[in-house]
Amino acid sequence: MVGSIANAHSKFSLLNVNGGSLEQKVDEIRELIGKVEGDPLRIVGVGAGAWGSVFIAMLQEAYGSLREKVLIRIWRRPGRAVDRPTAEHLFKVINSREDVLRRLIRRCAYLKYVEARLGDRTLHADEILKDGFCLNMIDTPLCPLKVVTNLQEAVWDADIVINGLPSTETLEVFEEISKYWKERITSPVIVSLAKGVEAELGTEPRIITPTLMINRATGVPLENILYLGGPNIASEIYNKEYANARICGAEKWRKPLAKFLRQPHFIVWDNGDLVTHEIMGGLKNVYAIGAGMVAALTNESATSKSVYFAHCTSEMIFITHLLAEEPEKLAGPLLADTYVTLLKGRNAWYGHKLAKGELNLEMGDSIKGKGMIQGVSAVRAFYELLSHSSLNVLNPEENKHVAPVELCPILKMLYRIMIIREYPAQAILQALRDETTNDPRDRIEIAQSHVFYRPSLLGHKI
Repeated sequence: MVGSIANAHSKFSLLNVNGGSLEQKVDEIRELIGKVEGDPLRIVGVGAGAWGSVFIAMLQEAYGSLREKVLIRIWRRPGRAVDRPTAEHLFKVINSREDVLRRLIRRCAYLKYVEARLGDRTLHADEILKDGFCLNMIDTPLCPLKVVTNLQEAVWDADIVINGLPSTETLEVFEEISKYWKERITSPVIVSLAKGVEAELGTEPRIITPTLMINRATGVPLENILYLGGPNIASEIYNKEYANARICGAEKWRKPLAKFLRQPHFIVWDNGDLVTHEIMGGLKNVYAIGAGMVAALTNESATSKSVYFAHCTSEMIFITHLLAEEPEKLAGPLLADTYVTLLKGRNAWYGHKLAKGELNLEMGDSIKGKGMIQGVSAVRAFYELLSHSSLNVLNPEENKHVAPVELCPILKMLYRIMIIREYPAQAILQALRDETTNDPRDRIEIAQSHVFYRPSLLGHKI
């Protein structure tokens, strides 16, 4: 069945190429960027985690045949060794997929996987990515990719950069990239896939998103930096499961890029509200970790998970009222992204493993086979921001002003479990079973009935 779907998609894509629509989309982006004939559009992925690799692979599959008009490559750090258990598993994956096996044999690339399986050779992450294997997603082979391990070589002449880095690495890498762009006459277009936030504390606390980090590090104007996010699982998207996403940013770029990125199975809408969509992408990761904990600790109890969902969504709605002037417009995208992350995302997986004792906090937030768990840093960022006294809000039940975090018991408990490590994972259930906890609806009513919006959190002037 999967094969028939893939064949149908290939025929559809070929029809598009022959009909000129894919070539037309490339030509429209080339014209907007100002490319001349004979100078290909250069698209570069920075970071090779699961979503970053899949995103570049999707573009390669769609436009890779138009070599004279577009060149697609991906950068990842060199030197990351593939351990033997992973090499053995990779060998099984290769031999279970006839199409992949034939492709490797045809490219004279199969023997190195045999040698790695036997322990006679060490493979490296950049080496296997060239053959279509992402270290964080071994079970889903991608198409072969052009991989560059020298950052300067990868980005110096890029027209479009796809940021596939975690938010915790974005600033550092783009500060290095800025050194290679000093002589540029025109700014590239940057699309960030990162779902994470950092906190900047001071007299006026604010949230720092990956797009702002990129702007600060490189000087690329904010109108050239966009965010793309949605309720997506990387492996499912590559396997052509129907999905949608939003690209957010300045109208000049978001509308043509939405058209350029759209595929039959991957629908891309556009929206002008960049920062709040980006922040919501980080916020849902916080509560996904707690959802995984609750599922593990209650033996997947549907009732307990629904109680948690009611409380966590009410906290997220409460927080969106602080961050957005029109929070109701975010409800659909936020809930959809939260839903899929709770079902199958790496943050929920991480919370589940922590609660089961199969992982521990000493192992850090970069996990073998999964990559960066961005919800960990987001827990710290949102807790620290919402603890700031300058943001105090009225708690009508006690008739006094309190820090917003005092009305978010799940966020508080996740911080105490994961950041200051005051309690074990089992304490997440205490936050749900506390008899003094308000009805989730009360929290939403507090947010809706008081002047809540804090534009300074996003760096906007009041």
